[in-house]
Amino acid sequence: MHPGHKAVTGFVTVILALLALITGLVTRWPLWAWPVSAAILGVGAAVSLVWERRRRPVIPPECRLEPDLPIAPVERWECTVRDVALPSLSDDYDFLFSATVRWLPRHPSSDPLVVNAGGLAVDAVLERARQVTERYEPHRCSLVQHRLDGELATMVPDAGGFVTAMAENVRLRLEDADRERLAKLATVRKNEAVWEHERKWEQNKRAYLGEDVLRTPGSAVVWWLAKNDERIDKTVADIGLLAELASAAHDQPVPADFHRFIPGLAPQPSAQDPEPERTTPRTPDERVELLLESVGLPEGDPRLTLFLERVAEDAKLAGQTEIAEALWRRLDRLTADDGAPDDPYSFPSPDPYSSASPSGDSDDPDDVHGAGDHRL
Repeated sequence: MHPGHKAVTGFVTVILALLALITGLVTRWPLWAWPVSAAILGVGAAVSLVWERRRRPVIPPECRLEPDLPIAPVERWECTVRDVALPSLSDDYDFLFSATVRWLPRHPSSDPLVVNAGGLAVDAVLERARQVTERYEPHRCSLVQHRLDGELATMVPDAGGFVTAMAENVRLRLEDADRERLAKLATVRKNEAVWEHERKWEQNKRAYLGEDVLRTPGSAVVWWLAKNDERIDKTVADIGLLAELASAAHDQPVPADFHRFIPGLAPQPSAQDPEPERTTPRTPDERVELLLESVGLPEGDPRLTLFLERVAEDAKLAGQTEIAEALWRRLDRLTADDGAPDDPYSFPSPDPYSSASPSGDSDDPDDVHGAGDHRL
């Protein structure tokens, strides 16, 4: 307990006792009031002394080695850097770095005229930032900024050990022109990648068709049969077309074994079964019969009529007049045998080759076909 507190408590107690005595004499207290007032004064003094003892510290001030001293405030220095160019992973594309650099001198007693602490702090922060930015592509600007926020968020000593520095309010950006160039380059790279994939797909498709599907007429037929496995008749009807397609894909003539499937192409005699040589050339009618045999359409099939008309017209346009005449004669025989005027597949045969009258009379005395031939 502090000695001064005891003295003050005793002084106050004496004064209060005197006041109580004077008041009691003047007012003529009864006898029982005097011991009550004395008890109240004694209890008040005791309470004051006990309260002071409880407020006493565990270690008295006189027992401490050093007196309590106020903590000196921490001094910080800062400066702002703006749009400092830092290298990226790509040449000629720099990041623009801005931040608030804060530092503390490690030796406060150093002469500020001898050591430029601010310059050392800025240089240390920029070096730490450069080590981060030079590992990233320039289009990763947002990601690099967040990496710098974490990298520069702690106080780190500089290379000479004079200051510890950090950076706040980090901002990283690219120039507008560089950002536009990077966007165009990214678009070109994406388009080039798509084009390269399309080119490879086309090459693979050509290789598949040329080296596998159309390698031979037989492989083309097998491939077409797999595509139309429920329509074998369609595959058989398309054998000639497939043989021509496979041969054209390899710049080769159609093999002799497939000639019979191609309309208009007579089968070539093989070495094992040579055809006897003819002393006279085939007539146009014989050639037409060979064509019909190679087509394989029965005479009752309406497609045969359309086929003969089409081939006759093409032969006339190609200058093959004799073949065209023979085709029309064969068509006449076919329609005469058919005979039904109401046949939906029977069409009137136009007369595209002669200007003779419908009656068959010809005014040309040199008409070698006679009046009965109304087509040529």
